[in-house]
Amino acid sequence: MIATVLSTLLMLGQGGLTPQRLAEDLKHPTPDLTDQIRKWFGGKLGEPQDAKVNGLDVAWAIEVPGGSSVLVHSSTGGDVPLAKLEGTHLFAAARHFAPKTGFRWQFQVDGRNVGPERNLELYEPDPYSVVDPTVAKGRLVKMPKWKSQVFAGTERDWWLYIPPNYNPQDPPGLMVFQDGQSYQNYTPTVFDNLIAKNEIPSTACVFIAPGVFADGKSDRSFEYDTLSDQYVRFLLDEIVPEVKKSINLNESADRWAISGISSGGICAFTAAWQRPDKFSKVLSWVGSFTNIAGGASGIAGGHNYPALIRRNDPKPIRVFLQDGSNDLDNPFGNWYLSNLQMAAALKFKGYDYRLETGNGFHSDRHGRSMFGESLKWLWRK
Repeated sequence: MIATVLSTLLMLGQGGLTPQRLAEDLKHPTPDLTDQIRKWFGGKLGEPQDAKVNGLDVAWAIEVPGGSSVLVHSSTGGDVPLAKLEGTHLFAAARHFAPKTGFRWQFQVDGRNVGPERNLELYEPDPYSVVDPTVAKGRLVKMPKWKSQVFAGTERDWWLYIPPNYNPQDPPGLMVFQDGQSYQNYTPTVFDNLIAKNEIPSTACVFIAPGVFADGKSDRSFEYDTLSDQYVRFLLDEIVPEVKKSINLNESADRWAISGISSGGICAFTAAWQRPDKFSKVLSWVGSFTNIAGGASGIAGGHNYPALIRRNDPKPIRVFLQDGSNDLDNPFGNWYLSNLQMAAALKFKGYDYRLETGNGFHSDRHGRSMFGESLKWLWRK
């Protein structure tokens, strides 16, 4: 009894259950474990809930009155049986996986699928994403909404990251992030840590959202998926001059980079392809090098890039590509195959490029797990 109370107090003192603790507790379940699991999963276990993930450890739980056999059915064949807690209708399991694991899963109760099919991707967390209280912090400034002339009728949110120890006499470089409304939540910490360790040079960041029209319609696909110089003109003619009102910038192309995910990834490549004299580094996560912006011909989209790369002289840009084998496959194209084609074309023409693949889906999880390392690679000497 004393051991049970101490175990419970220890878990509560350290924030409650984790997948690792659940795996241990299921070996010798205590009477209060059922309540802990219900509390952890929000008390709605009669409805199939998503898994709880901590690094490479995953936990599942579901309440099934009358069920005798419950498992997590995996698209890769590695099914996970759930243990029934004695005297309850609750089933639970926890499992440790290898890095870069990716699969679709669904609960099966007595051989019958229950609830929606879900994606699971697992990676070691990026050490550069952890806030270090000992390093200097940059400033993230929410800029006034921008009304564009290049993309007439649109306005957008954007943010400026000013790196720590900013020195106007030794100005920082610049990295632009499409879909900046997401990137601005976690990127500053990564840059703070990398700059503090002198693993990348001092770099300012622009996090910029896609344009929105007055009626609320997004201009994202037109801005990001179109193969033209319009977006990079928007950056160079409108956004960069506005940034320079706040800070000085190093104007050398080898100090400027651009990044994005999905359509933001192809947008980043297009900006560098059009203006390699400005943007010399590209970071693309699950880039949409597919025929989304087909144009009047129906075939003018980003699936043409491998051919364009092969038939044109190499441009002075460095490219980091990331994608997973479970990425999208739809009428616009197959994202994974498109990224493999991009990598093959870049290799054929002798570009400085890197392709990182895994078993992931159309998400930022793999990219974020190696964010710091990818930035170090882009800025390596």
